Amino acid sequence: MNNVNADVKRYLAAVPENRKPLVERLHGLIVGLYPEVAIDMSYRMPTYKVGDGWVALANQKRYVSLYTCGAHHLAAFKKRYPGIKTGTGCINFRLSDEVADEAIEQVIEHAIEHPKG
Repeated sequence: MNNVNADVKRYLAAVPENRKPLVERLHGLIVGLYPEVAIDMSYRMPTYKVGDGWVALANQKRYVSLYTCGAHHLAAFKKRYPGIKTGTGCINFRLSDEVADEAIEQVIEHAIEHPKG
């Protein structure tokens, strides 16, 4: 994985095997959209920053979450995928959730390119 420091590598290596494909998919979408992204650990999770915009990944007990800096980044996603659990500024992916890459990319792009709204 490119652009990844040792702390992020350790975090990603510790993801359970059944969740690795999802985490690797999300990581790949972010890095694919923003090859210059700075990746570091913030709030104990890999955080991907470009300018003032950011997204983060977290392996949680029941989900793999994609965090953004606000609910406004998720509005279109929530309309398209009402059955997928979301929080104030995050999407909580279950392994069984089926989501098109382009829908996730739209969330990532909105969070990176429009951090304030």
